Amino acid sequence: MRRFLLFLPLLIALVLGVVLFAGIGKDPTKLESALIGKPVPEFALQDLHDANRQVDQSLFRGKVQLLNVWGTWCPACRDEHDDLIWLAREKGVSIVGLNYKDSRDDALTWLNRLGDPYSASIYDPKGTLGFDLGVYGAPETFVIDASGVVRYRHVGVVDKTVWNDVLLPVINEARGNG
Repeated sequence: MRRFLLFLPLLIALVLGVVLFAGIGKDPTKLESALIGKPVPEFALQDLHDANRQVDQSLFRGKVQLLNVWGTWCPACRDEHDDLIWLAREKGVSIVGLNYKDSRDDALTWLNRLGDPYSASIYDPKGTLGFDLGVYGAPETFVIDASGVVRYRHVGVVDKTVWNDVLLPVINEARGNG
């Protein structure tokens, strides 16, 4: 038993090395999601703009859309905001916003000041829908098909390169143009 203890640090170092080596070169924005191919989880949350209005998963029926998870506390969300405005206004992309673990007043001030790229906005102050979506943080963006099924998950900022190289091909495929 004592001999085994002598080799324990070496064994731990080997296991740790294998785990770290397995992660080298992997793109951290390509996190798998258990929801790929499954419907958006059921939810009933308030509309960000109207606390008296409940919204649910029916928001995602009828057209291919992006679901963008954002918060005013998230510097990367500020970085992508102008590109989301560009996508909505110039490319006609329908984007549903999920305001995640944020203050309603801060979020509305942000949208009034910077512009609102969202066709609808879900207010998720406790992060319940974010939890059901498997959100690690913000920003994250999901491609949702016209049946309300999650087709893709992007972790990180959406910019013109991500749009052209990653999201547009997924959207085209979801639209049947792939």
